[in-house]
Amino acid sequence: MANAQADIHHDDAHHAGNGQEVYFVPHGSKWPLYASVALFITMVGFATWLNEVSWGKTTFFVGLAGLLAILFKWFGDVIRESLAGHYNKQVDTSFRMGMVWFIFSEVMFFAAFFGALFYARQFALPWLNGEGDGAATHSLLWAGFSGGWPSNGPAAIGGVYQTIPAWGLPLLNTLILLTSGVTITIAHHALKEGKRGILLLFLGLTVLLGCVFLFYQAEEYIHAYHELNLTMGSGIYGSTFFMLTGFHGAHVTLGTLMLAIMWLRCAKGHFSKDNHFAFEAVAWYWHFVDVVWLGLFLFVYVL
Repeated sequence: MANAQADIHHDDAHHAGNGQEVYFVPHGSKWPLYASVALFITMVGFATWLNEVSWGKTTFFVGLAGLLAILFKWFGDVIRESLAGHYNKQVDTSFRMGMVWFIFSEVMFFAAFFGALFYARQFALPWLNGEGDGAATHSLLWAGFSGGWPSNGPAAIGGVYQTIPAWGLPLLNTLILLTSGVTITIAHHALKEGKRGILLLFLGLTVLLGCVFLFYQAEEYIHAYHELNLTMGSGIYGSTFFMLTGFHGAHVTLGTLMLAIMWLRCAKGHFSKDNHFAFEAVAWYWHFVDVVWLGLFLFVYVL
């Protein structure tokens, strides 16, 4: 059924036999199945790597390489369908709704980690100190514990460590990401106005700023591990710090990669001022990454 519909739509992407606009239905695709298998291999490799199984690391990178190759081919098919004119306004609306729900799922993803941080600071730690309703918690779990945030918990798990000052690299990275939010917005306006040179310049600057952010994030991690003894093993503070900043860094990496791909597509003339949802979707994602970092900077570094 899908193949028959696809043949009709490939003959005329926008109009059916009665002259009415139709919704493009792609041919049967093998990529979802291949992507599922590659993702399964990747996660098995990651889990076994964490448990120090000898073949875990190799399996992880094999699965990851396969997944990236599949996504490259899959998105290539979508790009070719778009350039061929198969997508009408209804398809565009579907893409926009999908991106909105994807970003919403990402909001919930980070909300879980911010929630863990909030719970540890506002409830678990005061209860361990015997405050409020935590008298029983204090006496039964660790009667000798006394401490405030940041904490690596009872028994000082991970040893003595130092926190990273907010007004050094974290502030610099905040300014970098805020600036990148401005440059991507300028690039978007340039695209809508048909100013190709300005578009490529400011989109390229956005990619560069993303790379600079990641460079300083790596510098911060190296400093934390080797000079501050702040690691994933530094109790609840170390685990929440690296989970939040690490996952955000992974999102910045993905966003920077997508921005670089958008730059290449813009250079090839794939977008017009009225038809450029792929660019908009990446811009939405990048603004989301900016907002999450502002929350990180405030609740992880400053407070």
